[in-house]
Amino acid sequence: MEVRVLAPSGVIGAGFKASSLERGVALKPHVIACDAGSTDSGPAALGSGQAKLSRDACKRDLRLLMLARESLNVPLIIGSCGTSGRDSAVDWMAEIAREIASEEGLQFNLALIYADQSSDYLKQRLRAGRIQPLKPAPVFDEQVIDSSHIVGMMGTEPLSAALDAGANIILAGRASDSALYAVVPERMGADRGLTWHAAKTIECGAACCVTPAADGLMAYIRDDHFEIEPLDLEARVTPLSIAAHTLYENANPFLLTEPSGVVDTEHAVYTATSERSVKVSGSAFHPAEVYTIKLEGSQLVGYQTAVIGGIRDPKIFMALEALLPKAQLYFQARIAELYGDRLQPGDYDINFRIYGRGAVMGPLEVDTTTTPTEVGVLITVTAPSQELATKIAKFVSHVSAHLPVPGYEGLISTIAYPFSPPELERGPTYRFSVNHVLLPDDALEMFRTQLIEV
Repeated sequence: MEVRVLAPSGVIGAGFKASSLERGVALKPHVIACDAGSTDSGPAALGSGQAKLSRDACKRDLRLLMLARESLNVPLIIGSCGTSGRDSAVDWMAEIAREIASEEGLQFNLALIYADQSSDYLKQRLRAGRIQPLKPAPVFDEQVIDSSHIVGMMGTEPLSAALDAGANIILAGRASDSALYAVVPERMGADRGLTWHAAKTIECGAACCVTPAADGLMAYIRDDHFEIEPLDLEARVTPLSIAAHTLYENANPFLLTEPSGVVDTEHAVYTATSERSVKVSGSAFHPAEVYTIKLEGSQLVGYQTAVIGGIRDPKIFMALEALLPKAQLYFQARIAELYGDRLQPGDYDINFRIYGRGAVMGPLEVDTTTTPTEVGVLITVTAPSQELATKIAKFVSHVSAHLPVPGYEGLISTIAYPFSPPELERGPTYRFSVNHVLLPDDALEMFRTQLIEV
């Protein structure tokens, strides 16, 4: 047996070489699948419903994939539409697909699979003890459910049901990346360990190449191994680059959890089959005792205004650790003077990140002795309204530019701002509010499918 799976890119909208796709089509895959979203970019897409990548970029990629599917007459599966995979994002991608169909004269059966979770359903499951936390998990209660937009991450089962119903193209809501590539090989009887490991390997397209790129791969899943080959003849993968991809987005590089079970790569063997291709054997799949669906939720926390600046004088930025707590007390007192009981300290947040002095790692920073040449300062003010965030940011930026630095007498300027005015309104700001799994009675109960003739 050989099942061929074409992964044209890591995400719809990131692009790929048309010549690579053309070569992939010539290799006659049994399915074309591509991810279209993720939580990698943070909670904004899920909270706002806005896609990270542009409509034009997504339409270009989707057009080429739909035409490739038409020439092959195989399924095309797109998951986590519109970055977030929420219902509105699926409809957004479906609108693009209909435009392309009209422009190209295409006809097909389109399945739309929706992943939004209703508040009533989640509350019922929470009361029944069927929602469990992952580590680390925020507080999860009915108030969080009511204030969050929550999706479920589907496995292969809703995708397979849509194929059973006659779908030629599937546009799915939030989905396990690997499930998009695993569903057809599973249906064709391929070994589940090899199938899911191959799916994990190709989920990001040519990101597992020696030089990662926005381009495609072909996976050949056979009886006792799978083989990975880049579609670009100038690209290559190695045993190390393929093995390394199991580290990506996983707490454990050997055990990769999916809704229906665990992919076990501990005994996998990676062997070069040419200068640019690798085969993998020894992967296993352990079916789950309890089927789980991961929940993802995003919650509006307020509106944000940012201020960006830089400091060149080491005497100033080395003093910030002592100066900023005093400045925060001043800001709090000033806000109390201006707004009184209308705005409590817990209603807003003023945050300083000093780039060059542990801004990325925070308390985990290991290098605390190096004195940089200069540092960047990012100040964010989050408040219940955009107007209020900007009003607070105006005096925060002013005061921060004239902090009283020990060792200097008189008024000095501490921060250089590249913009005038320095306050940049960011709009609504979101946070992830859910890191839990739900235990459904049935793998399909959390998802709704609509089949449309286009």
